[in-house]
Amino acid sequence: MRPPSRYLIVTAVLILFLGLFLGRSQKKMRDFEVNYLTGERIVRGETLYRTEDGHYQFKYSPFSAILYAPLANLPLPLAKGIWFFIVLISSGLIFVLSERLVGMPAKRTWFMAALPALVTAKYFLRELDLGQINAVITLILLIMISLLSARENLCPKAQSGAGLLWGLAAALKPYALIFVPYLLIKKKWRALAAGSAVLVLAFFSPILFYGWNGNIQVHQEWRSSLSVSSPPLFGVQDNVSLVGFFAKWTGRRDLASGLAMAAVLMLAFLVLLLIRKGKGLAKPELLETFLLLMLMPLVSPLGWDYTFLAGMPAVILIVRYWTDIPKPWRFGLAINLAVIALSFFDLMGRQAYETFMALSLPTANFLILVGYLAALRMKGKA
Repeated sequence: MRPPSRYLIVTAVLILFLGLFLGRSQKKMRDFEVNYLTGERIVRGETLYRTEDGHYQFKYSPFSAILYAPLANLPLPLAKGIWFFIVLISSGLIFVLSERLVGMPAKRTWFMAALPALVTAKYFLRELDLGQINAVITLILLIMISLLSARENLCPKAQSGAGLLWGLAAALKPYALIFVPYLLIKKKWRALAAGSAVLVLAFFSPILFYGWNGNIQVHQEWRSSLSVSSPPLFGVQDNVSLVGFFAKWTGRRDLASGLAMAAVLMLAFLVLLLIRKGKGLAKPELLETFLLLMLMPLVSPLGWDYTFLAGMPAVILIVRYWTDIPKPWRFGLAINLAVIALSFFDLMGRQAYETFMALSLPTANFLILVGYLAALRMKGKA
């Protein structure tokens, strides 16, 4: 009997997720509801950042609200359905594009082929449940990475295209600014120029709804809203950032910020070391950019657990070189990946899960993966 075709598998998956949406997600997607409401507000020229919204305040840039304006013209259930499948398709493309960039071997077991998806599945499912945008942004950045991997001398337009995509991602969520130092170090001037142009346009785009003075005001409101609403969230359960890690362990926000800054500087030094070590390799950009994707939830002060979905490309890269990892370290990696995959509420139960998150163990799990990526680079494997 021949194995089912790809088209049959894709059709079955889409039907499965359609059932998931109709049975569960359409009743949820709370974060999308916030963004949908913000899309309505910006079209009417209303204030986006309101304290009366409580926990569900809009926290992104005024430009990102424009993205939701077209969906806000549709009935909410229909808008949810469209956004659900945009996120679902983006999630699938992250997996496919990452595998193509890494160049996974044709001869491998089904388990090893599916392992990266199994490890990160809970993050993508949570993304769908909330109606978030991280999968879309990760896909945009992955396409950027694929363009940066092209031969620069032959593809100057590719570098400009990469910059446009990076600028769009950073305009939607500032954590994509983590690529600025990297583009500077790599002297990707076209990419930096194109991305900077997008950021400038994104800053001025709300003028269409607020006018010049209103645009300045709405950006000031955004900054003020973040400065007030962000610090209380540093130590909450689902914050997996370095700030959150130290806030949970020390119980002090001021000390946590200083320790997190020191940790970020150490990670920056590590990235610089790995870049230097990668000179002469065929495609050094893959490990370096995949590492930066995985670091986004850690360096962002409000890095929620589901944003670790951006770590899927790094997991795929590590799995690609599974047999090159010494057996004792391979055993430790297997345990770490199993902890990442299986540490969810429904399996662990409330008390165990709350303890797991209170200790910020997901942060430690992904810092361990940083170590494995560094080891691969130091051995010249990737």
